[in-house]
Amino acid sequence: MAKQRQVRMEQKSPIAQMQALESKTDDELLREQKYRSAALAILGARAAERYDPVAAREYFRKAVAAARPQERMQLRRMADASIAMAERRPDDLKAAMEKLGQQAPSSRQLFLLRIAGLLAPPPGAPRSARIRGIFLLILLVVVLLTIGFLLAKLVGLAFGGISTAGAFFLGLVIIALILGGLTFFGRKRQKKALAARAAGNG
Repeated sequence: MAKQRQVRMEQKSPIAQMQALESKTDDELLREQKYRSAALAILGARAAERYDPVAAREYFRKAVAAARPQERMQLRRMADASIAMAERRPDDLKAAMEKLGQQAPSSRQLFLLRIAGLLAPPPGAPRSARIRGIFLLILLVVVLLTIGFLLAKLVGLAFGGISTAGAFFLGLVIIALILGGLTFFGRKRQKKALAARAAGNG
């Protein structure tokens, strides 16, 4: 009987309900009262995915305040991981995920997060970091356009050649398709990772 009561308590825990709440919209989570701390934690994680550390930190602050004492340590660890991702701090993210008892992001994911931190520094970053980010972003655009242009020229050879303007336009289309595909599959993998994380918390 004692074990059954413990299972019931765990099932009623806000953290244990996070997986069920994941499907709700932001507005629904804001209105959630029964499992308020879990709803706020999900909102914090979503803000972190948008790379908004200010909003993420505020949601997790409210989540910790609304949680029961025995749940606050886990929520703080979740906050550390989410805010590290929002602020593009790969080393801190890896350490925070390990404290959560979850698999740390792969080396490739950490590398991409580091690149994102260089291209788009988090709020509060030094002005020099912002200027560097703008310069690197312009450089990246130039490199992508050049790659697209060269690919279009190669494709055009199969049809007897292509004009410079046509190669430039076709290059834009090729790069857009590649980036769109990478974004689609990246979000798909991210959703799977979030579902696994929610299951782990449950």
